[in-house]
Formats: sequence, C-alpha cells, structure tokens
Amino acid sequence: MPRPIHATIHTEALRHNLARLRAAAPDARVWAVVKANAYGHGLERAFEGLRGADGFALLDLAEAERLRQLGWRGPILLLEGVFEARDLELCSRLNLWHTVHCDAQIDMLASHKTHQPHRVFLKLNSGMNRLGFTPARFRSAWTRLNALPQVDEISLMTHFADADLAGGIDAPLARFTEATQDLPGERSLANSAATLRHGLEPAVRADWVRPGIAAYGGVPDYPEHDAAHWGLQPAMSLNSRLIGVQQLQAGDAVGYGSSFRASGPLRVGVVACGYADGYPRHCATGTPVLVDGVRTRTLGRVSMDMIAVDLGVLPEAGLGSEVTLWGRAGNGALLPIDEVAQAAGTVGYELMCALAPRVPVTVAP
Repeated sequence: MPRPIHATIHTEALRHNLARLRAAAPDARVWAVVKANAYGHGLERAFEGLRGADGFALLDLAEAERLRQLGWRGPILLLEGVFEARDLELCSRLNLWHTVHCDAQIDMLASHKTHQPHRVFLKLNSGMNRLGFTPARFRSAWTRLNALPQVDEISLMTHFADADLAGGIDAPLARFTEATQDLPGERSLANSAATLRHGLEPAVRADWVRPGIAAYGGVPDYPEHDAAHWGLQPAMSLNSRLIGVQQLQAGDAVGYGSSFRASGPLRVGVVACGYADGYPRHCATGTPVLVDGVRTRTLGRVSMDMIAVDLGVLPEAGLGSEVTLWGRAGNGALLPIDEVAQAAGTVGYELMCALAPRVPVTVAP
C-alpha cells in the first residue's frame, strides 16, 4: 500500500471563504489571488472552488495560460506586471491585465506594437517599499501611461504592509488618497487583512479587493484573531496515520538529539510525516496535532519522514490511527494551520506553499 500521508483540498471551503470575503467587502469585486500555484493548493485543484471570483490575480504567465486552458474568460491580473518586453505579446493574446510599477514597464509598453490597448494597474508605493512609484512620481507615471495609445484603462492600486495591525492602514491610505486624488480609474488596495478588518470602509474596499491567504482559510492577523473569529474554513488538510508505537520509561529519549525525555511511562506514536513532506522541521515538542480527532502534541525533533506524538491521552490509539497535521480530521475536528505555523515560528502561508510534491493530493467536493 502507498505511504499513508495525503493532503486534501476542500472545494466547498474555498467557496465558503470566498463568500465570506465578499460579505466583508460589500459592493467590491473580488480578485482571487492564486499566485504560487494557488498558495500550494494547486491551481487546477483550487479553480472550481474559486471560480466564483470576479477575477484571478497571479504572477506567472504560465499560470495565466493554465487558467485560460481551464476555461476562465474573465479578468486575469499579473500582480508584478511583465518582466520583459516580449511578455506583452502574451498579455495581448491572453487578454491579461497587468501591473505597472516602474519606468521600465512603461518603456516596454511605449515600444509595444498591438492592435488591442492594454488594461493596466498603476501601483503606488505607499510605504511598503517593494514595488511601485513613490507618491512624488506617481502622477507623472500616470501621465506617461495615459498618453500611450497602447494603454486603454488605467486602474490605481497599492499594497498594505501592516493591515494586520491596529492603525496599520492609516498612513498608506492617506498617501494613496492624496496621490490619486481626482485621477480617474478603478481602485484596488485591500489584501486579506484589510478586507476582513476594514472592508466595510468604502475607501479601503474600493472597487476591487485582493484576498490571498484568507481565501484558503488562513488568518492574516493571527493570533489576534483566529479562523473561527473571521468565519473561515481550512481549504487544505494534511493527514497521515500512525505507523509505529513505542512504550517509553522515565528517562527514555525520542528522536535525533534526544531533545525530549520522558518523565515517566509514556506511549509514543510514530507518524508517517516529516520535513520532506513539507512539515516544518522547526516544530518543537508541544506542537499541536490531532490523533483520531483528539488534540495532543508532538515530541522531540521532526525527522525527514517521521514525527513522534504523545499518546498519553489516547489509550485506544495504535497502528493505523488517523493523524491530522493541520486542517480537518475525519471526525470533523479542526486543527488550524496557523497554530502549527506559530509553533514553527512562521506563518500559515509558508506551510501551504511548502507542501512537498511527494505528498499525494486529492480534491474533496
């Protein structure tokens, strides 16, 4: 039989989360952000659950081609724009909208020969200092774009660095409002955190919101809030089974480095899951895990292919017992991915994206 670890993508959870985000930002259209192969869920696997969005936003032209092959005829936005001039040919052929965040991209457009003008999103650097024109240069960039016959409609966008913090959007929102004052065009500002926390504010939700992690059930402002608070459901579950059981006595160690030693008699389960599957190696003793839907903890170091779990509260558990590393157990119990990520000193985004290719993935309705 195959190794028992597997991941499940929950289509209905994706639909639910999308509906929840729509409700959080009434009257705004919704980009479903599917960069990084739909945050590790798989573009093709996530498509059915997210096709109710108004558009898809991503990074790679190859992913845009895959969306068109899936039958999507609506808007697709390249969040980082084009990387070289010849990319504009594919934008024309696939009818892609694309971000403009630097002078070089305007130069590419100015030299581009096309019969179909492009829809572009001009990006303001409102303080994150990754991509975008500074407020001082934003209007001149807009003027250059507006003069090009290769450009049709110009939309305006920015990205919040601190939307998960109290007051985190105030300064960038003020910069965006000032820089775009009286300029025509649709606006897009809100990521997952801004959509959930400020989506009722018209200036924040604007015309388009761009939720990423929340569409997949991750919480952008964890641990201040959890998935239950925002009404989100996990779109990915990682499950395995116990493949071994050990009986420890006081002083016995578990795993490499003997970082955990039992203080008394203790049953330990061995799970078919390790860092080669995408489970974070930095998860120390105490990371939450479900065995047969009951919450317990990991013990010792994560190995390449195995982890150890505490069966002290699970006297009936044994070989073949279900283990939920994150997501939904067979009995419906939930283990939020954000809790596991926190134990690893990272965020749920990384765990989703790090799911290893060797892990079989199925799609549930």
